[in-house]
Amino acid sequence: MRTIQDLWHITRKDLLEFVRDRTRLVTFIIMPIFMMVMVGFIFPSQTSIKNIDIGVANQDGATGSKLVQLLTGLEVTAGSKAFNVKTYSSLDDIKTAIRDQQINGGIFIPSDLETDIKTGKQPDVTIVQDQANPQISAITTATLQKVVEGFGQGISAQKIGILLANTPGGARQSVIQAIIAPITTSLTGLFPTTTNYFEFVAPGIMAMLVLTAVLTGLAASVSRERETGTLDGILVAPISRLSIILGKAMAQAIRGLVQGITVLLLAIIFFGVTVNGNILLVLLLLLLGIFSFVGLGILVSASSAEQETATQLLFMFQFPMLFLSGVFFPVQQMPTVMQWISHLIPLTYAIEALRKVMILGGGIAAVQNDILILVGFGAVTLAIAVPMFRRMITR
Repeated sequence: MRTIQDLWHITRKDLLEFVRDRTRLVTFIIMPIFMMVMVGFIFPSQTSIKNIDIGVANQDGATGSKLVQLLTGLEVTAGSKAFNVKTYSSLDDIKTAIRDQQINGGIFIPSDLETDIKTGKQPDVTIVQDQANPQISAITTATLQKVVEGFGQGISAQKIGILLANTPGGARQSVIQAIIAPITTSLTGLFPTTTNYFEFVAPGIMAMLVLTAVLTGLAASVSRERETGTLDGILVAPISRLSIILGKAMAQAIRGLVQGITVLLLAIIFFGVTVNGNILLVLLLLLLGIFSFVGLGILVSASSAEQETATQLLFMFQFPMLFLSGVFFPVQQMPTVMQWISHLIPLTYAIEALRKVMILGGGIAAVQNDILILVGFGAVTLAIAVPMFRRMITR
């Protein structure tokens, strides 16, 4: 009971110090808002195909003009154009415009398009990629290919309609569709709503901010008190060493949890992120994520004599985690060696578990392996960190 009381006193002291520092408090509030607003507008909730500049060089007649009109009028939503179409005279002009970054892709319509279609040949429409912007290029190219494919199917439907002139009108359309597309597909998901890229990123941002806050805050708190000498005052007080360690960890855990809840509320209210699972399970996963990193924060604190050294060590850990834990990119898309490394990072499992709950509506059974890994990593690092910290503060 005495240990718990002492733990609370240390926790309260650290939280009061934090609240009294206006600069740190303002930064603490602004940081999650800045991150979510910035990422939210970089990865908006609507489709990424919107007002993309493309070039078109039409050397054909009426058929080519119809294709250009289709591209010009293509809308992603009512009143929102997919492409800003710019006209060029040749394929080389399109390539030059892409090189100068005036457009993000292009399409070249050959002069024999209409003639080849009439004579039964397969004309080739050239799509030019912007290799300087792979993400935009992939989306733009896929959309242009679908538009050209749909345009070609429309021409095929007209030809087949002529061949089936004696077929009754109602049955003719069904026969045409069966010939052009003998197999159809339909899309479904676990939930009726569609998931956008920001919903994929939001759990990663939330976990990253929380765990970074805990690591940075814990290491900085201990290092700062060692430099200022206030840690010596705490050590001479009738408080157990374990209470000091756990109290500081608890203070950072509370701060991290508050930041995590702030990010979650911002994602739900302003960016339409839907939590399909249990919100209490989301909070539990955040706490377990914090627990998994507390030991690492204590280890950094114990091994750093100065605050600057602690900051450098933390940066060495945090920077690779940002890219290897799947915050912005799926782990499955990484090279095999990088995937192995990512599976050694507890942040990977925290993010994976949060996505299972928030996006897929998973329960405890779906995330039990992730929970065991987070608890195990936290227990092991704490078992190593606590004795090290005790030796550090008694030197």
